[in-house]
Amino acid sequence: MAGRNFNLGEVFKGPIAAIINGSHNGIMILDLNGIVVFYNTAASRIFNEDPTKVVGQHFSILRPEAWPDLQEVLETGKSQIGRKISLAQVSIIVNRSPILFEGDIIGAISVFQDISEYESIMSKLQGYQALHRELEAIFESSQDGLYIADGEANTIRVNSAYERITGLSRENLVGRNMNDLVEEGVFDYSVTLQVLKERGQASMLQHVRGGKQVMVTGTPTYNENGLIDLIVTNVRDITELNHLRAELEESRLLNSRFYQSIREQEEMEQMLKDMVVKSHAMLQVVHRAVKVAGSDVSVLLSGESGTGKSMLARAIHQMGVRKDRPFVKINCGTIPESLIESELFGYEKGAFTGARSDGKAGMIEAAHGGTLFLDEIGELKLDLQVKLLEVIEEKTFTRVGGTRSVPVDVRIIAATNRDLREMMRRHQFREDLFYRLSVVPIDIPPLRDHREDIPALIHKFLEAYNRKHHTSKRFSPSVLNRLQEYSYPGNVRQLFNILEQMVVMSWHETVDLDDLPLEIRSDSPTDPCASINSQVLKDALEALEKKLIEEALACQPTEALAARSLGIHPTTLWRKASKYGIK
Repeated sequence: MAGRNFNLGEVFKGPIAAIINGSHNGIMILDLNGIVVFYNTAASRIFNEDPTKVVGQHFSILRPEAWPDLQEVLETGKSQIGRKISLAQVSIIVNRSPILFEGDIIGAISVFQDISEYESIMSKLQGYQALHRELEAIFESSQDGLYIADGEANTIRVNSAYERITGLSRENLVGRNMNDLVEEGVFDYSVTLQVLKERGQASMLQHVRGGKQVMVTGTPTYNENGLIDLIVTNVRDITELNHLRAELEESRLLNSRFYQSIREQEEMEQMLKDMVVKSHAMLQVVHRAVKVAGSDVSVLLSGESGTGKSMLARAIHQMGVRKDRPFVKINCGTIPESLIESELFGYEKGAFTGARSDGKAGMIEAAHGGTLFLDEIGELKLDLQVKLLEVIEEKTFTRVGGTRSVPVDVRIIAATNRDLREMMRRHQFREDLFYRLSVVPIDIPPLRDHREDIPALIHKFLEAYNRKHHTSKRFSPSVLNRLQEYSYPGNVRQLFNILEQMVVMSWHETVDLDDLPLEIRSDSPTDPCASINSQVLKDALEALEKKLIEEALACQPTEALAARSLGIHPTTLWRKASKYGIK
C-alpha cells in the first residue's frame, strides 16, 4: 500500500524535470489514479498543448481513445512497447511502462515519438518507388527501341525492344561511349552524336550489325544550366513500320466497314420504328432500302397501290447524302398528257400559247442536287421516256421550246404498280430506261402477304388517330380479328383509312363489329381480288377497271360526268379508256 501514498508529482521537479524536458521524445507521467503529473516540453511541442493545462487533468479526459491502454498498464503492470497510434493531430510510436516503488505500481510513464514527418517521407519514398516501377514498366513495354545516353554520349540504358530490333545486347552497350561504338563499327552513324553537335532533335536512317535498317530519332533534355544532360533515342525497324502501316490501313478499312454497319443498323432501327415493320418480308425490304440509301444509284420500287412506295422513297432520300437537298415527287399518272412534258422539263418563254413570258423551270430542275421521285413511272409516254433517259445518262435535259442543254444533278427513285417487263414486251416501256431505273429493284409485298404487321400498324395508327381527333377509342377483340383476316386490296393505305373512319364514326369508346365498313363486316368480302390468286390479280383488276369505265361512259351523258362518277380526272379517264381500247 506504500505506493498509494507515494506523491509521484514531487519527484519530477527541479533537476529531474530539466533532464526530462531535454529529451527529444515526448514524455508523460501518470500517477496511479490516472492523473497527469508531468508533461515534458517535447510532448507539448508534439501535441501543441500548454503543459500547465495538461498537468493535473485525468488522462481519460485528455485522450479518451488512449485511456483504456494506459489503464491496463496501471492495473496489470504490463508494459506496452512500440505501439503505433494515429491521432487527429499526429502519428506517434509509444512505449508505456508501469512505475514501481517497493514492488508496488505507483504510476505509469508514456514515452512517444512523433513519426508524422517520417511517414510523410516514407509515403513520398513509396510514391517515388511506384513511379520508378511505372516508368520502368513503360520503358520496357515500349514496342519502340529506346536508347538513353548522357551529355557526354555515354550509354546509360537500353530497353528490351532495342535489343530485339537491333540484335545488340545491353551488356555490350551500357557504359560505352558512342564515339567508340561508331569507331568500332557497331553503328555507321550516331544520332546521339548528331544531337550533341546540333544541340537539337535529329533523325536519320541507321545501319546496325545484322543488315537491319532502322529509323532513329534523338531528342535532348536540358538541365537548369541549359546544357544537354540526356539524349533519348527512339528506334523503329522500318520493316515493322511498313507492316504497321499495312495493319493500320486494314484497321481503317475494318473501322469504315464497322461504322457503315453501325450506321445502317441505326438507320434500319429508325426506319423500323417509323414504318412499324415486324414481318420477315418487310424486314428484307427495309434492309435493301437502308443498304441502297448510302449510295447514289437509281432505285425502282414496285408493288401494288397503297403499299407505301412513296413513304419508302422519302425514307431512302432522308438516309442518303442528299437528305438536306430537295425531294421532288412527280406522279406521272395524274398530270394531264398535254402538260406533263412542260411540268417535268419546264419551258422557255413563248414555247406555246399561254406560256409565261419569262419561261418556267420544270420539276426535274427543281430537284437539282436532290432526289427526283417518279411515281407511277409506267404511265410515262415513250417520247418522254427518251427525254428522261437523257437526264439519267447525260445529266442534261432540254426545256420545251428550248435548244440548249441544261445540266442537272439528281438521284432518281422510280415507283410503279405495273409490270414494266410485260410493258417492255408490248413495246410500251423502253428497255434501256428500265435497266437505268432498276439498278436496285425493291419489290414491296401487299399487306395480305405480311399480315403479321397488321396488329402493330393498328396499334400505332389507332394511337395517332386518337390524338388527332381527341378521342380514346379502342377496338374489341372481334374487330381486331376481322381486321387481321381482311385481304386489303388497297393495302396499307386502305387500312389507315378504315382505322380513321372507325375512330371518327363510331359512337362508343369500344369499336365493335357494327362499326366496321360493310366490305369488312360481310362474310363474303366485296373485295374483287379475294377469290383470285396473286398470279392473276393484275389481270382481274384491269378487267374490273375496264368494266367500270365502260359502265360509267354508258351511263353518263358526257366524259366529264363519267370521270366525276368514277372519282378521277377527265384526262385520266381518257388515258385509261385509250389503254383499254374503249371508244
